[in-house]
Amino acid sequence: MAAKQPSKKDLGRLAPGTERDMVIAEFGAPVTSEATPEGGRKEIYTFIQGYSTGTKVSRALFHSAADALSLGLWEAAGTPIEATFDGKKITVSVVFDHDDRIVTTRTVAIVRP
Repeated sequence: MAAKQPSKKDLGRLAPGTERDMVIAEFGAPVTSEATPEGGRKEIYTFIQGYSTGTKVSRALFHSAADALSLGLWEAAGTPIEATFDGKKITVSVVFDHDDRIVTTRTVAIVRP
């Protein structure tokens, strides 16, 4: 289960000056998009901030070893524990200029599912 957790997103892609295409490539399509009076656009992105590959591999190896050493008994405790570590749901508001480059970003919500 640990190996199937969501991957870590590069929050550096939300820095001012980043192109909109790079934001969409990292976080997916926006939830909403509306034009701004200045000729740009304001968009809302929601994504799950997961874990790095190293963290996922380490957790998977730990669970595998605990399963083997406990003759499978660890599965009863490990599965619910792992289910609680499925990342944080993050919502950000991003304002782009008329050239589709980030002007500002603001975190709207961070929720642990």
